[in-house]
Amino acid sequence: MKWTQLPLGPLQTNAYVVQNDARDAIVIDPGSEGPALVQWLTEQNLKPTAILLTHAHFDHIGAVDDVRNEFKCPVYIHKNEQDWLSDGEKNGSKRFLNANAITAKPAEHIIENETSLVIGSFQLEVFETPGHSPGSVSFYLKEHSIVFSGDALFAQSIGRTDLPGGNHQQLIESIHQKLLELPEDTIVACGHGSTTTIASEMDSNPFLSGF
Repeated sequence: MKWTQLPLGPLQTNAYVVQNDARDAIVIDPGSEGPALVQWLTEQNLKPTAILLTHAHFDHIGAVDDVRNEFKCPVYIHKNEQDWLSDGEKNGSKRFLNANAITAKPAEHIIENETSLVIGSFQLEVFETPGHSPGSVSFYLKEHSIVFSGDALFAQSIGRTDLPGGNHQQLIESIHQKLLELPEDTIVACGHGSTTTIASEMDSNPFLSGF
């Protein structure tokens, strides 16, 4: 298995592409620059089989329909944000983009609770990690020691909680109860910025001390 981090758009939101030896792929948080992302996937001869969303803020969903339409692959999102895809108020695009709404068609698969997803050869554990937003989830590839945390946990930081549906205490609890329980060598693939590890954030993340 191989994974690639692709910062996209003005907010440099990280999309992640996870691929196997057969060049099947899953795309996590295709946030922007849809045509460029489709071109990159095509040039890499990859065959996306699913789009996974850690949450539905506008900077994480902007290229969803471009990728879905080109490769005919389904979208997965948590039930608490399934209606955010079509609502520019809820996903924040109207607030931050001068009323220019970013939307996507409804998801084909709704994540109801914590579960295991098996998509072809890919097996991921889904953790509910709300706080940054009510439907935030993290996707854990145990076999490869990596968790895709969306905007829950960053290198030396945590997600903002001042947006609608955000809850600081809930986010702190999500991080401690779900993410920091993972093996310390687990790579944290964050929604923005560089990757980190569970050990590094346990040791030195200033937002997590004293809990």
